[in-house]
Amino acid sequence: MKKSIAAEIVLFTYLSVISCWLMSCRQNTAHKTFTFFRYNEMGDVTSLDPASARSFESEVIDNQIYNGLVQLDDSLRIKPCLAKAWEIAPDGKIYTFHLRQDVYFQDDSIFPGGKGRKVTASDFVHSFFRLFDARISDATTLLENVDRVYPGTYQGFYAPNDSTFIIYMKRAYAPFMNILTMKYFSVIPIEAVDRYGLDFGEHPIGTGPFQLKRWERGDRMILVRNNHYFEKDKQGTSLPYIDGVVITFIRDAETSFLKFLDGKIDMVSGILAINPREVLTPDGQLKDEFRKKMYMQRAPFIKTDYLGFMMDSSKNDVNKNPLCSKALRQAINYAINKEDIVRYLRNNVGIPANGGFVPPFLPGSKDNKIEEYRYNPDKAHELLAKAGYPNGNNLPALVLRVSSEWEQLAMAVQSQLQQVGIKINVLREQPAILSECVASGQCYFFKKSWVGDYPDEENFLSLFCTKNFSPQGVNYFHYSDAAFDELYDKAIGDRNDSSRYADYRKLDEMVMDAAPVVPLYYDEVIRLVSNRVSGLPVNSLNMLDLRYVTKTKEE
Repeated sequence: MKKSIAAEIVLFTYLSVISCWLMSCRQNTAHKTFTFFRYNEMGDVTSLDPASARSFESEVIDNQIYNGLVQLDDSLRIKPCLAKAWEIAPDGKIYTFHLRQDVYFQDDSIFPGGKGRKVTASDFVHSFFRLFDARISDATTLLENVDRVYPGTYQGFYAPNDSTFIIYMKRAYAPFMNILTMKYFSVIPIEAVDRYGLDFGEHPIGTGPFQLKRWERGDRMILVRNNHYFEKDKQGTSLPYIDGVVITFIRDAETSFLKFLDGKIDMVSGILAINPREVLTPDGQLKDEFRKKMYMQRAPFIKTDYLGFMMDSSKNDVNKNPLCSKALRQAINYAINKEDIVRYLRNNVGIPANGGFVPPFLPGSKDNKIEEYRYNPDKAHELLAKAGYPNGNNLPALVLRVSSEWEQLAMAVQSQLQQVGIKINVLREQPAILSECVASGQCYFFKKSWVGDYPDEENFLSLFCTKNFSPQGVNYFHYSDAAFDELYDKAIGDRNDSSRYADYRKLDEMVMDAAPVVPLYYDEVIRLVSNRVSGLPVNSLNMLDLRYVTKTKEE
């Protein structure tokens, strides 16, 4: 019989007290209240190797275990982490990072005496070099501008001493500092890679505020406080404040939500997990009767939910694939009432995407005035006729493929398109099957979303580059425009923010004119948090940061 989570907490609390007492690592442990932050993860976590941190669910946990050179604050500004300072050469091709000298890896048996050693620049050389290995890394394309043949370096990385780490680039690449904030670029010890090899994701060792204590796949995960974590608050108190994190993996949203209401977990996140009709008013506010137990966090999310079209030129035959018609794709854009979708299906959580594909929360998109596709059924009828399908006549029924959780949205889209004469058949798939279908080019019309990994418009615009055609890349639409590719290449090499942002806006306009997608809404981060929890920040990447969290006494 498995022990209960409460029993585990008691056990780890007891062990933590004894350990801290023996090591004198903390003061007044006899009077300390030991607290664990608890949340549920409905998604799948298969590895805790930061090199393969593609899924959002894994990245959130990796954020507790690992650190990189730089990090983002809650306003998405780059700030120091393991690098205390850095310089970028005037030509944008040499990055020099000066490392902190007070950072140690988490204690583990791979080190002599089980005590974590100091992090050095050579650790970054080895950690970054792993990212070139496609067997384990999902970040290989993010390093395509690193100059791997630069003389005297190790694949473009160089550590002249223990505290200096240098990266050499083939060309100026403006988004690179933002990219370095991703969890892929965390530092790990070479000893762990030597011992565990491809199984390192089962035995994660980093420098972060928490470390893995127990992982029962599909059931729960327990992280405990890293007592040697290097960061302190403004008063000089060591972080993190809490003693650990308990993560459960309940797939059913209703069950997870009921556990939250019962106080068994401390937070639920995302509209699919919070039961909005029960707890939110029609305008998206927390109902009064729930305020005694919880509070709501809400912030812009750099995430675009969209409908996509396959536009492969090899299939550019409107008789076989009517969606090869630009006029038809534009008609579909005009026929969808995004305001109603956000208002009635999402309790006003999210912003109708009447602008471009890039969310309006990023530095270069805040002045974006794209307004091409506000709901306009008359315009949709006009474009249908232009496409050769007046009032939808002779247009075969289109198949919209969605994952099962988006059935309600798909039915709304089906109804709205029917009103202008466009017939839709909705095909519901399991998420993994739909992802494979989209990536392999078997879906002509599909629902997906894109979550920004880092706060630069390039992260969204890269979906439309010819070089990123799926299945090797993320251009699921097979949109291809030489003028777009040329301007994109110019923009990412421009270190002048003003001109680069102007080019980003032009690129977004080009995408919207070609209409390979229907942006539906720009999402919002929405969390319900127990009133027992404080100090939990919220940001537009929806990244969970537990360093400053405090919590009242466990019941």
